[in-house]
Amino acid sequence: MTKIEQLTEYTVRDVIEVHAIENSLDVKEAMTQFYESEVFEKLSDSETQLYLCGSAYVYDLFCDELEYSQIVQKEI
Repeated sequence: MTKIEQLTEYTVRDVIEVHAIENSLDVKEAMTQFYESEVFEKLSDSETQLYLCGSAYVYDLFCDELEYSQIVQKEI
């Protein structure tokens, strides 16, 4: 497993866990929602280097995508 794959896997695990807990979802539903998201697509794309960002940042992007139906970077 490469370093990029490892970082991505840890971020995915963290985001799914927090999403399931904060939204009272079973893990399967949380996984489905995340794996179908644009954020996951960007996280899986090594060119975006989103895997270098912290799990909390990626989770915030995911929450924004769920709320606004698109990725929103509020700091920009």
